[in-house]
Amino acid sequence: MATSIGIMDSAYFVGRNEILTWINNRLHLNLSRIEEAASGAVQCQMMDMTFPGVVPMHKVNFDAKTEYDMIQNYKVLQEVFTKLKIPKHIEVNRLVKGRPLDNLEFLQWLKRYCDSVNGGIMNENYNPVERRSKGGKDRSFKTLKSAKSLPANTLNNSGSGETHTLNPNKASVPKQLRSSGGPGVANSSAEVQALSKQVTDLKLSMELLEKERDFYFAKLRDVEILCQVAELENDHVCVAIKKILYAADAKESALDEAQEYLNQILNAVNAEEETEA
Repeated sequence: MATSIGIMDSAYFVGRNEILTWINNRLHLNLSRIEEAASGAVQCQMMDMTFPGVVPMHKVNFDAKTEYDMIQNYKVLQEVFTKLKIPKHIEVNRLVKGRPLDNLEFLQWLKRYCDSVNGGIMNENYNPVERRSKGGKDRSFKTLKSAKSLPANTLNNSGSGETHTLNPNKASVPKQLRSSGGPGVANSSAEVQALSKQVTDLKLSMELLEKERDFYFAKLRDVEILCQVAELENDHVCVAIKKILYAADAKESALDEAQEYLNQILNAVNAEEETEA
């Protein structure tokens, strides 16, 4: 089972939309953003679906909003990992902050692990809605049936249970305002939501690119340090590598110069061997 996954594994190249689709299809949810899973409740239920009965769902708080409540969920998840002998450390302090990239990485790992256990096949006998009802709280979590429209002309008083009809005379002016300004407001709201989604996607893409940049920079730095070791510093291969690393600009001639340098060394070595022969 995929408990240890390298940072460049294909699991970490699974996109945000694919992760959200995986969560929503299996758990009958309607999440639209990765950070909505930051409470740890989704991860607990994914493990409950993969290993039925292992997760104490009565301890899982699907309504967790504070970091304290979220941490309790991750404690449940870490206990499950320990019970199943999964050597995965959960970066709780980073996940509860709700940052998209941190949560995406953890969900990418979780998807790879769950798929390695069940082959990516959904457990048809698992009822996610029923199992969530056994959780500590489930009042505001986004389910597929959470959105219901209210009557347009009535106001329900939740405290008394009474229904009041608006006075037509008093409501005539607001209705006119709504009828004239409603479409514009709706369009503006839709545009704001679309732009917010674009900003979130761009931020996520930027974070992924920065992470990839830092990964390869660290590799180049390791190569540089190795080439600076006293015993290897004057080695011909190391000298050629440093010609590429220290090139003034990104030009193809740096590689050509390094190859030409190695060819000269090889030709000199061959000539010396022929002379000795």
